[in-house]
Amino acid sequence: MRRKQNHSKATPDSDKTSSPPKAGRFSYDGLDRVMHEKARLGIMASLAANRDGVVFNDLKRLCSLTDGNLSRHLGVLSDAGLIEIWKGTENSRSQTMVRLSSTGRERFAEYIAVLESVVADAQAKTQTQPSGQPLGGNWSPA
Repeated sequence: MRRKQNHSKATPDSDKTSSPPKAGRFSYDGLDRVMHEKARLGIMASLAANRDGVVFNDLKRLCSLTDGNLSRHLGVLSDAGLIEIWKGTENSRSQTMVRLSSTGRERFAEYIAVLESVVADAQAKTQTQPSGQPLGGNWSPA
């Protein structure tokens, strides 16, 4: 396969390396996609509220998930280094205990801080821009 050659003349700007676009004011880069998914956010919140960890069946109940669904989400969180999974026995039955890793606890706290900034930005906008007011100009409700 032949490459198409660019025969255009270089302009002063074409020699500069283009920098990636800056994030928008409301893009919130700190909203970690691994944690941001609804079920995983519920798992992380449950684990953050239970420092010593939560037994699999209790976590399943707390988050309203099926065995398979919870297992899949725990795999994603574990691969990301956010949780620790421990195996043990209680009353001759095998048990799985899940808890936040130290990295997971730090990253969850950072994630919550970003969520707080989302809420603060939304509240600031609501105070300066009343909702329900018609827009001026050529705008009409859809």
